[in-house]
Amino acid sequence: MFKNDDARGELNGFLDSGSHLVGDLRFDDTFRVDGRFEGRIHSSGRLVVGDSGEIEGEVHVAHIHVAGTIRGTVADAEKVEIAAGGKIYGELRTRSLIVADGAVLEGNCSMDESGQKTRSEPEPTTTETPEKIAQEAIETTGTKEVA
Repeated sequence: MFKNDDARGELNGFLDSGSHLVGDLRFDDTFRVDGRFEGRIHSSGRLVVGDSGEIEGEVHVAHIHVAGTIRGTVADAEKVEIAAGGKIYGELRTRSLIVADGAVLEGNCSMDESGQKTRSEPEPTTTETPEKIAQEAIETTGTKEVA
């Protein structure tokens, strides 16, 4: 039987090895996946993906422990732990990330205080040469430095 390692909440559900579920999953405290799940998962609780667990889709939970495989998007997470042998393929947005030796994280990863997607601003590009920049500085300040 699964022992709930999270003292903060009760185990709400369990998808056992050999089981396959397609759809939307919502739970309150802790849910463990050892089978295969396809779809969307939403919770303010904790998701545990066991060694044989496979998830394909969108995962929006506060805390995730991955020992199996997730393919898709993991977003809005406060904390993601990828154990040795655990794999995440896709997009990951989290506030805190722990990756054990032997874990796989392949795809895009962004981290900020909220775990929300951050908008990346493109780097400014310039076609100005150093000489042009120096000339503009002289014109702006009215001074010229002699070397």
